[in-house]
Amino acid sequence: MPKMRKKADLPVKPCATCGRPMVWRKAWAKTWDQVRHCSDACRKRRAKP
Repeated sequence: MPKMRKKADLPVKPCATCGRPMVWRKAWAKTWDQVRHCSDACRKRRAKP
């Protein structure tokens, strides 16, 4: 059985819109490098170029 990681040991990065820290989620495992926003609301609120 794989060893469990503590929540404090998971990778964290800031949201591109609001700046809140986002903690790694299992759903983002394959796309963690592309995740930029913490929620759909932040993604919709982002500054448009």
